[in-house]
Amino acid sequence: MSQSSSKSPLTYAGAGVDIDAGDALVEAIKPLARSTRRPGAEADLGGFGGAFDLKAAGYSDPILISGTDGVGTKLKLAIATGRLDTVGIDLVAMCVNDVLAQGAEPLFFLDYFATGKLDPERGRQIVSGIAEGCRQAGCALIGGETAEMPGMYAGDDFDLAGFVVGAAERGRLLPRHDAMKPGDALIGLASSGPHSNGYSLIRKVAERSGLAWDDAAPFAKAKSLGEALLEPTRIYVKSLLALIHEGRIKGLAHITGGGITENTPRMLPEGLSFTVDYATFERPAVFRWLQEEGGIEEAEMRRTFNCGIGMILAVEAGEADDILAALEGAGETARVIGDLTTD
Repeated sequence: MSQSSSKSPLTYAGAGVDIDAGDALVEAIKPLARSTRRPGAEADLGGFGGAFDLKAAGYSDPILISGTDGVGTKLKLAIATGRLDTVGIDLVAMCVNDVLAQGAEPLFFLDYFATGKLDPERGRQIVSGIAEGCRQAGCALIGGETAEMPGMYAGDDFDLAGFVVGAAERGRLLPRHDAMKPGDALIGLASSGPHSNGYSLIRKVAERSGLAWDDAAPFAKAKSLGEALLEPTRIYVKSLLALIHEGRIKGLAHITGGGITENTPRMLPEGLSFTVDYATFERPAVFRWLQEEGGIEEAEMRRTFNCGIGMILAVEAGEADDILAALEGAGETARVIGDLTTD
């Protein structure tokens, strides 16, 4: 008998990959994906690719805008607390708010979920958040990839990536540099908290505070520290699309890592700059706690966190009041926070 024939046969499951668990997860998330259907996206999960019909979505001469992003180390907090049903909203938000800033309507979304050991129920919780984010953004979850990779991720660790495709009719893309001028107003839309940026620093501050994730949050009533810091990223799509289609927005800046100081210039043409008065909006309590507990200098706060503003609009100054009323009617907290200037 040869040496090799005396050894027990190897299997994929024995190497740590459970195909049955993957199949079970696909079945569990099919209804979640169906709940995000919209005109243009009708097929079920299970094929080798997702299809989207731009004509059925009402576009005649569209430009496609794509984006991709992740959730960052906020995932470490979700893993530590076992709260897995909100980071999927963050994943969608970080992607759809980016394509929205280009003037595009998010149409469809795909996710990539990788873990060392696939647990169908944990996977279902994660994808339930992705589906909720897609519903908030009005885009369809048309597919994705689940990767079980033993040896790559330890314990309960996992990673998420998202991919979105949006569209705008030709000529309606943002920013509209030809329309921007000194004196245009900057409107800030309130964030729901840190969104998905700065969590490596946030976890350091939490460690310094000595609080456990299940201790009461010093800055949020009736919430644990972990629950409060997992508040999902706000999705601005439904509040802004009508204003974009009406041509009332000249530019949008999604305030992510780098804060207001580094993201606002991304929408501006050469020769224009901006001023923002931080006193015009109230900084949410979570940021006050982070700054005080971490001894973080103001300049570091402004370039790490959104500090309470998740999206900035550049608009005609004379239209600012009407646009504020429309935004507040759509459920946003909005303020004029600055204006455009020359360099």
